[in-house]
Amino acid sequence: MDVIILAAGQGKRMRSALPKVLQPLAGKPLLRHVVDTVHALAPSRVCVVFGHGGQAVRDAFQSDALIWAEQALQLGTGHAVQQAMPQLPDEGVALVLYGDVPLIRAHTLQSLLNRAGADKLGVLTVSLADPSGYGRILRDEAGRVRAIVEEKDATADQRAVREVNTGIVAAPVAKLRGWLSQLKNHNAQGEYYLTDIVSLAVVEGVEIVTVSPHDEWETLGVNSKTELARLERIHQQNIARSLTDQGVTVIDPARIDVRGELICGRDVEIDIGCVFEGRVELRDGVKVGAHCVLRDCVVGAHTHIQPFSHLEGASLGEACRIGPYARIRPGTVLDEAVHVGNFVEIKNAQIDAGAKANHLAYVGDATVGKRVNIGAGTITCNYDGANKHRTVIEDDAFIGSDTQLVAPVTVGRGATLGAGTTLTRDAPPDALTVSRAKQLSIPGWKRPTKQK
Repeated sequence: MDVIILAAGQGKRMRSALPKVLQPLAGKPLLRHVVDTVHALAPSRVCVVFGHGGQAVRDAFQSDALIWAEQALQLGTGHAVQQAMPQLPDEGVALVLYGDVPLIRAHTLQSLLNRAGADKLGVLTVSLADPSGYGRILRDEAGRVRAIVEEKDATADQRAVREVNTGIVAAPVAKLRGWLSQLKNHNAQGEYYLTDIVSLAVVEGVEIVTVSPHDEWETLGVNSKTELARLERIHQQNIARSLTDQGVTVIDPARIDVRGELICGRDVEIDIGCVFEGRVELRDGVKVGAHCVLRDCVVGAHTHIQPFSHLEGASLGEACRIGPYARIRPGTVLDEAVHVGNFVEIKNAQIDAGAKANHLAYVGDATVGKRVNIGAGTITCNYDGANKHRTVIEDDAFIGSDTQLVAPVTVGRGATLGAGTTLTRDAPPDALTVSRAKQLSIPGWKRPTKQK
């Protein structure tokens, strides 16, 4: 079985410089959804017919084993499929899909392939309450498909038909090649319609079979940003339903966005407005507060992430408490029971069990030991304008508020840094280190007054 994906449309109604099939749905291009779906069918070949923005489309899929065929002129769907035919051998079946129909499911396509077999023409159809804009399926009195007529070419009686063509077909390659060679463009659009192969198959006596998807949204295409937004919500609601079916508590399924892969353990709870990007794993008992953003993270069991926290490229241990308003950046590894509080930023740091940075701190390029307490206003001065340097804080150290640790520097085990210290040399273990300017009080001093 070979797959042809039509992806040459310009998408003028998108009003965007980005090619239509590269417009993002749930964080990945429309065409990527289709390519990922067909991989589940294990096809022999996948040929993408490209046109508008062709090089950008190809560049976005360099790592995929795809065959490419260019449609330089937009002369209709039949013409587009013709461009792919030189890439396919006569043996086998061709499945024709669309790069702007991203939600089609693999089991629906497999049903169509099974029904069509090796010698029939299979057509995916759907019945719509409002079929406006779609080609209508015309059947005879015995219920056999006899033709597909585009709306602009249909009579009033034909436009009353609710069963419509989705454009997705499965056909023997050799037969399809012959039908395509006979297409004419004698229609209102002056285009070569793929749908005309149905009447040609009837003339040859080839049986035409139909399959319909379980949900009509599987066949919805994208031609505008409004339609793209509609499919985004449908897709996100499907993801939310899958999560709740697995036992995840999603406080409001209408207010969650998954733009990648979200893996959840038992008794996970997700509040409103959360965004998950890349690959995110939430282990048993994790709670994610409202309006958090997590990208490429692993969150250990029973860790609680308070509202408005942003985490990226981080690994969190069990029973941590994060936020609210915390930012955890790439390269961060937290052991168990670490507390990262409000307006604390952690970057490329390893923080051991039981350590705390509860308020208004920046910890970057640091190794922090067990049970360390980092006071409010503390920063690791890790960048000298050219290079990054590392700060090491050993177990049980206490870092007073408003402390600056000028890396490279080490704070010894059990050391205490007094509030307001600027540390430029290593602090010895089990000792108090203080670095402050001498405090002065000047009697009789008066503030300047504003001159009139």
